[in-house]
Amino acid sequence: MPRNSRVSMRFSTQTLLLQLGVVLLVVLLSGTVHAWLVYERIGTEAENQALTLARTVAADPDIRSGVQAISKEEGTPPPEVLAAGSLQTAAEAVRIRTGALFVVITDETGLRLAHPETARLGERVSTDPTVALGGQEITTRNTGTLGPSAGAKVPVYAPDSSATIVGEVSVGYSVESLSNSLARDIVPIALTAGGALLAGVLASFLLRRRLQRLTLGLEPEEISTLVHDQVAVLQGVDDGVIGIAADGRISVFNAAAARLLDMPDATGQDWSSTPVPEKLKQLTRPAARDAEAVEVVAGGRVLVASARKAWHRQEDLGWVVMLRDRTELQQLTRQLDAVGTMSTALRAQRHEFANQLHTIAGFMSIGQHDAAKEYLARISATGPLKFPVEQAELLQDTYLQAFVGAKGVEASERGVTLRVGPETLVRGHVADPQDVTTVLGNLIDNAVSAAVAGSSTERWVEVELLDDAAQTGGTLHIVVGDSGDGLRSLEPEEIFAEGFTTSEHPVRSGAGHGLGLALVRQLARRRGGDVRVLEPGTQGGPGAVFMATIPGVMDSAEQMGTEQMGTEQMGAGPVGTGADATLREDNNG
Repeated sequence: MPRNSRVSMRFSTQTLLLQLGVVLLVVLLSGTVHAWLVYERIGTEAENQALTLARTVAADPDIRSGVQAISKEEGTPPPEVLAAGSLQTAAEAVRIRTGALFVVITDETGLRLAHPETARLGERVSTDPTVALGGQEITTRNTGTLGPSAGAKVPVYAPDSSATIVGEVSVGYSVESLSNSLARDIVPIALTAGGALLAGVLASFLLRRRLQRLTLGLEPEEISTLVHDQVAVLQGVDDGVIGIAADGRISVFNAAAARLLDMPDATGQDWSSTPVPEKLKQLTRPAARDAEAVEVVAGGRVLVASARKAWHRQEDLGWVVMLRDRTELQQLTRQLDAVGTMSTALRAQRHEFANQLHTIAGFMSIGQHDAAKEYLARISATGPLKFPVEQAELLQDTYLQAFVGAKGVEASERGVTLRVGPETLVRGHVADPQDVTTVLGNLIDNAVSAAVAGSSTERWVEVELLDDAAQTGGTLHIVVGDSGDGLRSLEPEEIFAEGFTTSEHPVRSGAGHGLGLALVRQLARRRGGDVRVLEPGTQGGPGAVFMATIPGVMDSAEQMGTEQMGTEQMGAGPVGTGADATLREDNNG
């Protein structure tokens, strides 16, 4: 038949038939073993009964005397004489009275002296009498002239001696009588087997129903395919996936979710007690139904989270929470903004470059060499470009100079003056520009926005930076103040909550608003530092003052000097100050 036209038996049906077959086989084997044991027991009882009867006959004084008398005669009497003798009469009486198949008496040579069939008298017995004639008792199961039997053989001793063997007595019970006894005992065995079979069939049907309920009616091939697909999808995507069963237990927690949430695998834990942001738990509240995606800060990352209800037919399977990482996108956006701002500042200053070159050319053309030297010295001392940042020369690190200068251009375009505080002292070199950019850039941007929104006519933002880079892995301390109206009635911790914003415009979900302060605080705390409010500010200015502590982002001045020395020895020349040095860094990638 074509493969697509074959009728495939369901797995639950196959399992049921297999279970029924196993139960039937077990019942048959058990019944057979039980019947065999009963048969063996009956046979053993028949052997013991035959042995007892044979002993009784062999111990009869008349039997012993009669056998001895015949044994002393030369030759064996003819069958007619034996048939009329006392031994034949006594043996037949015992056989009839006990229901035995036969009671046979022989002489010391194994010739029959008594036998149920008189025609066989005087003949040698059909079974070996050697053991009994040797003085030992034996039980046997064999087939003789009268058919299969279970019996015993016992030696017959002379009446005046316990050592002289004059013959043997053989007693047997028919196997047919054993079968009749087994037939009477087989009824309980059959009833027991039937009851076991019925119980097995009922249990198999119940197990089949439970199996169908547990597997949702899916076949093993479908379950196997689902498992392979689940593993391939969950482990092959960069998005975090969390599955919450209907009972609130986490059933799926892929590696990407553990990485994004910065926590170990939580599979099997109760969702309500799992240490994840509260916003994620709110997505799966009973009242929530496929809510809009929200942004969550977790593990120093900005995540976009969404939740969907999972159903199979009419059965509630729980929730599926999806996590996507926006951190790298935001960081790249911030870095590109800084580069773009710096590029704009450089383009704005190109006329200053041209004027400076024309001035130098003019001095040289009229022979004013001393004036040209003095002008060049002044340019070298202040830098070829002038960012709109007051006291920018206090920043010794070229990266900080460039970044703060770029922020100064942005602030100037919004009518805000950015200045470096007089207490600034940076002796080391920025070793982790990405984290410094994230924290410092967020604080300056928030301060500029506060200054623009403030009621003070003089709009300014002041930044002070201090490092303790006495050794590698030093800490950078950042203090940012502004001329805004402060926090007003807001609590200091309230502004660090995820999603908090002072913007009066509607905030689109996923736009990144309200996550800056929460992100920089988590980033600083992950490094062992913190971001907090030093002063809440006052109405009319000055505004709020924020302080950030970021450990492990500064290299020592000694290490910086060694690196610069190595650069000079390689022919790269000394690193300059101001935007000129920044241009070199940008050109070097």
